[in-house]
Amino acid sequence: MALLEVDNIHTYYGNIHALKGISIIVDKGEIVTLVGANGAGKSTTLNTICGILKPRHGEIRLNGESLNALKPHEIVAKGISQAPEGRRIFSRLTVMENLEMGAYTRSDRHGIAQDLERVFSIFPRLKERARQVGGTLSGGEQQMLAIARALMARPRVLLLDEPSMGLAPILVQEIFSIIREINQQGTTILLVEQNVNMALQIAQRGYVLETGRVVLHGSAKELRENPQVRVAYLGETQPQAR
Repeated sequence: MALLEVDNIHTYYGNIHALKGISIIVDKGEIVTLVGANGAGKSTTLNTICGILKPRHGEIRLNGESLNALKPHEIVAKGISQAPEGRRIFSRLTVMENLEMGAYTRSDRHGIAQDLERVFSIFPRLKERARQVGGTLSGGEQQMLAIARALMARPRVLLLDEPSMGLAPILVQEIFSIIREINQQGTTILLVEQNVNMALQIAQRGYVLETGRVVLHGSAKELRENPQVRVAYLGETQPQAR
Protein backbone atom coordinates (compact mmCIF):
# COMPACT_ATOMS: atom_id res chain seq x y z
CA MET A 1 0.00 0.00 0.00
CA ALA A 2 1.32 3.43 -0.99
CA LEU A 3 1.70 6.01 1.78
CA LEU A 4 -0.11 8.67 -0.28
CA GLU A 5 -2.58 7.87 -3.06
CA VAL A 6 -4.30 10.42 -5.29
CA ASP A 7 -6.92 8.46 -7.21
CA ASN A 8 -8.65 9.96 -10.28
CA ILE A 9 -9.03 13.43 -8.79
CA HIS A 10 -11.18 16.05 -10.52
CA THR A 11 -10.89 19.55 -9.04
CA TYR A 12 -12.66 22.69 -10.22
CA TYR A 13 -12.32 26.45 -9.79
CA GLY A 14 -15.98 27.35 -10.23
CA ASN A 15 -16.78 26.00 -13.67
CA ILE A 16 -13.13 25.64 -14.69
CA HIS A 17 -12.08 22.00 -14.73
CA ALA A 18 -8.52 22.29 -13.35
CA LEU A 19 -7.62 18.66 -12.56
CA LYS A 20 -9.00 16.08 -14.98
CA GLY A 21 -8.46 12.68 -13.43
CA ILE A 22 -5.06 13.05 -11.73
CA SER A 23 -3.73 9.81 -10.22
CA ILE A 24 -0.38 9.62 -8.43
CA ILE A 25 1.17 7.48 -5.70
CA VAL A 26 3.95 8.29 -3.27
CA ASP A 27 5.60 5.44 -1.37
CA LYS A 28 7.10 5.80 2.08
CA GLY A 29 10.59 7.29 1.99
CA GLU A 30 10.41 8.58 -1.57
CA ILE A 31 10.89 11.96 -3.16
CA VAL A 32 8.36 12.21 -5.98
CA THR A 33 8.23 15.28 -8.20
CA LEU A 34 5.45 16.85 -10.27
CA VAL A 35 6.71 18.46 -13.47
CA GLY A 36 4.85 20.73 -15.87
CA ALA A 37 4.45 24.20 -17.30
CA ASN A 38 2.69 27.04 -15.48
CA GLY A 39 -1.02 26.26 -15.29
CA ALA A 40 -0.53 22.50 -15.66
CA GLY A 41 -2.17 21.81 -12.29
CA LYS A 42 0.83 21.14 -10.06
CA SER A 43 -0.02 23.55 -7.24
CA THR A 44 -3.71 22.70 -7.59
CA THR A 45 -2.80 19.06 -6.97
CA LEU A 46 -0.93 19.95 -3.77
CA ASN A 47 -3.73 22.22 -2.57
CA THR A 48 -6.26 19.46 -3.21
CA ILE A 49 -4.18 16.95 -1.26
CA CYS A 50 -3.96 19.25 1.77
CA GLY A 51 -7.68 20.11 1.71
CA ILE A 52 -7.54 23.76 0.61
CA LEU A 53 -9.44 22.66 -2.50
CA LYS A 54 -12.01 19.87 -2.46
CA PRO A 55 -12.24 17.42 -5.37
CA ARG A 56 -15.64 16.83 -6.96
CA HIS A 57 -14.63 13.29 -7.91
CA GLY A 58 -11.93 10.86 -6.88
CA GLU A 59 -10.27 10.12 -3.57
CA ILE A 60 -7.13 11.03 -1.66
CA ARG A 61 -5.82 8.45 0.81
CA LEU A 62 -3.05 8.56 3.39
CA ASN A 63 -1.93 5.09 4.42
CA GLY A 64 -5.25 3.76 3.08
CA GLU A 65 -7.43 6.27 4.97
CA SER A 66 -9.57 8.68 2.94
CA LEU A 67 -8.86 12.38 3.50
CA ASN A 68 -11.71 13.74 1.36
CA ALA A 69 -14.03 14.69 4.21
CA LEU A 70 -11.33 16.25 6.41
CA LYS A 71 -10.61 19.94 6.91
CA PRO A 72 -7.10 21.25 6.21
CA HIS A 73 -6.04 21.35 9.86
CA GLU A 74 -7.29 17.77 10.31
CA ILE A 75 -5.20 16.69 7.32
CA VAL A 76 -2.16 18.33 8.93
CA ALA A 77 -2.87 16.39 12.12
CA LYS A 78 -3.07 13.17 10.09
CA GLY A 79 0.43 13.75 8.71
CA ILE A 80 0.51 16.01 5.64
CA SER A 81 1.94 19.52 5.74
CA GLN A 82 2.92 21.97 3.02
CA ALA A 83 5.53 24.66 2.44
CA PRO A 84 3.45 26.66 -0.05
CA GLU A 85 4.47 28.53 -3.16
CA GLY A 86 5.59 32.04 -2.24
CA ARG A 87 6.60 30.88 1.29
CA ARG A 88 3.71 32.67 3.02
CA ILE A 89 5.42 32.97 6.34
CA PHE A 90 3.86 35.13 9.06
CA SER A 91 5.92 38.21 8.27
CA ARG A 92 5.11 40.07 11.52
CA LEU A 93 5.92 37.11 13.75
CA THR A 94 9.41 36.10 14.79
CA VAL A 95 11.14 33.02 13.42
CA MET A 96 10.39 31.19 16.67
CA GLU A 97 6.73 32.18 16.57
CA ASN A 98 6.46 30.97 12.97
CA LEU A 99 7.90 27.61 13.99
CA GLU A 100 5.52 27.37 16.94
CA MET A 101 2.63 28.01 14.53
CA GLY A 102 3.82 25.02 12.52
CA ALA A 103 3.19 22.82 15.56
CA TYR A 104 -0.26 24.23 16.36
CA THR A 105 -2.03 20.87 15.89
CA ARG A 106 0.26 19.19 18.41
CA SER A 107 0.18 19.02 22.21
CA ASP A 108 3.27 16.85 22.87
CA ARG A 109 5.58 19.47 24.32
CA HIS A 110 8.58 17.14 24.58
CA GLY A 111 8.19 16.09 20.94
CA ILE A 112 7.80 19.70 19.82
CA ALA A 113 11.01 20.63 21.64
CA GLN A 114 12.82 17.74 19.94
CA ASP A 115 11.57 18.82 16.52
CA LEU A 116 12.60 22.41 17.21
CA GLU A 117 16.13 21.20 17.85
CA ARG A 118 15.93 19.11 14.68
CA VAL A 119 14.94 22.04 12.45
CA PHE A 120 17.61 24.23 14.05
CA SER A 121 20.20 21.55 13.24
CA ILE A 122 18.99 21.46 9.61
CA PHE A 123 18.67 25.26 9.41
CA PRO A 124 21.32 26.76 11.73
CA ARG A 125 20.69 30.24 10.31
CA LEU A 126 17.16 30.11 11.69
CA LYS A 127 18.52 29.38 15.14
CA GLU A 128 20.74 32.47 14.86
CA ARG A 129 17.67 34.51 13.87
CA ALA A 130 15.13 32.92 16.22
CA ARG A 131 14.01 36.29 17.64
CA GLN A 132 14.12 38.13 14.32
CA VAL A 133 10.85 39.13 12.63
CA GLY A 134 10.15 36.86 9.68
CA GLY A 135 9.50 39.65 7.20
CA THR A 136 13.05 40.97 7.65
CA LEU A 137 14.70 37.69 6.56
CA SER A 138 16.27 37.26 3.13
CA GLY A 139 14.39 35.31 0.47
CA GLY A 140 16.47 32.20 1.07
CA GLU A 141 15.99 32.41 4.82
CA GLN A 142 12.24 32.83 4.38
CA GLN A 143 12.18 29.69 2.24
CA MET A 144 14.07 27.82 4.95
CA LEU A 145 11.55 29.09 7.49
CA ALA A 146 8.61 27.94 5.36
CA ILE A 147 10.07 24.42 5.12
CA ALA A 148 11.02 24.36 8.82
CA ARG A 149 7.52 25.51 9.82
CA ALA A 150 6.00 22.64 7.80
CA LEU A 151 8.40 20.17 9.45
CA MET A 152 7.22 21.28 12.89
CA ALA A 153 3.95 19.46 12.20
CA ARG A 154 6.04 16.25 12.06
CA PRO A 155 4.55 15.23 8.68
CA ARG A 156 4.57 11.78 7.19
CA VAL A 157 4.39 13.49 3.79
CA LEU A 158 5.90 16.93 3.21
CA LEU A 159 4.52 18.91 0.25
CA LEU A 160 6.99 21.41 -1.22
CA ASP A 161 5.68 23.91 -3.76
CA GLU A 162 8.38 25.69 -5.79
CA PRO A 163 11.04 25.84 -3.04
CA SER A 164 13.68 27.38 -5.32
CA MET A 165 11.49 30.13 -6.81
CA GLY A 166 13.20 33.51 -6.82
CA LEU A 167 16.44 32.29 -5.24
CA ALA A 168 20.00 32.85 -6.44
CA PRO A 169 21.68 29.75 -7.95
CA ILE A 170 23.93 29.20 -4.93
CA LEU A 171 20.88 29.20 -2.65
CA VAL A 172 19.05 26.81 -4.97
CA GLN A 173 21.87 24.30 -4.46
CA GLU A 174 21.63 24.79 -0.69
CA ILE A 175 17.85 24.33 -0.60
CA PHE A 176 18.04 21.12 -2.63
CA SER A 177 20.79 19.78 -0.41
CA ILE A 178 18.52 20.46 2.58
CA ILE A 179 15.56 18.73 0.88
CA ARG A 180 17.72 15.66 0.30
CA GLU A 181 18.83 15.70 3.95
CA ILE A 182 15.22 15.94 5.18
CA ASN A 183 14.31 12.95 3.04
CA GLN A 184 17.30 10.95 4.26
CA GLN A 185 16.14 11.59 7.82
CA GLY A 186 12.91 9.75 6.97
CA THR A 187 10.41 12.31 5.65
CA THR A 188 8.55 11.41 2.45
CA ILE A 189 8.37 14.35 0.02
CA LEU A 190 6.09 15.35 -2.85
CA LEU A 191 7.89 18.13 -4.72
CA VAL A 192 6.64 20.71 -7.21
CA GLU A 193 9.60 22.53 -8.71
CA GLN A 194 10.20 24.80 -11.71
CA ASN A 195 13.85 23.71 -11.87
CA VAL A 196 13.08 20.38 -13.51
CA ASN A 197 16.71 19.35 -13.86
CA MET A 198 17.34 19.73 -10.12
CA ALA A 199 14.03 18.07 -9.22
CA LEU A 200 14.82 15.00 -11.33
CA GLN A 201 18.28 14.78 -9.79
CA ILE A 202 16.96 14.31 -6.25
CA ALA A 203 13.62 12.53 -6.90
CA GLN A 204 13.17 8.80 -7.33
CA ARG A 205 10.10 9.15 -9.54
CA GLY A 206 8.13 11.84 -11.31
CA TYR A 207 4.89 12.72 -13.06
CA VAL A 208 4.55 15.15 -15.98
CA LEU A 209 1.33 17.21 -15.93
CA GLU A 210 -0.23 19.04 -18.85
CA THR A 211 -3.51 20.96 -18.59
CA GLY A 212 -4.69 19.02 -15.55
CA ARG A 213 -3.72 15.54 -16.71
CA VAL A 214 -0.80 13.18 -16.12
CA VAL A 215 0.79 12.63 -19.54
CA LEU A 216 3.98 10.86 -18.49
CA HIS A 217 5.26 9.13 -15.39
CA GLY A 218 8.22 6.97 -14.50
CA SER A 219 11.52 6.91 -12.69
CA ALA A 220 13.49 10.12 -12.58
CA LYS A 221 16.10 8.51 -14.83
CA GLU A 222 13.45 7.58 -17.40
CA LEU A 223 12.06 11.11 -17.41
CA ARG A 224 15.51 12.69 -17.71
CA GLU A 225 16.16 10.54 -20.78
CA ASN A 226 12.73 11.08 -22.35
CA PRO A 227 13.07 13.22 -25.53
CA GLN A 228 9.79 15.03 -24.86
CA VAL A 229 10.89 16.01 -21.34
CA ARG A 230 14.38 16.99 -22.52
CA VAL A 231 13.00 19.39 -25.12
CA ALA A 232 10.11 20.80 -23.08
CA TYR A 233 11.73 21.14 -19.66
CA LEU A 234 15.49 20.61 -19.82
CA GLY A 235 16.30 23.19 -22.47
CA GLU A 236 17.34 20.91 -25.32
CA THR A 237 16.49 21.85 -28.89
CA GLN A 238 14.38 19.68 -31.15
CA PRO A 239 16.56 17.88 -33.71
CA GLN A 240 16.06 19.28 -37.20
CA ALA A 241 14.52 16.93 -39.79
CA ARG A 242 16.73 16.28 -42.80
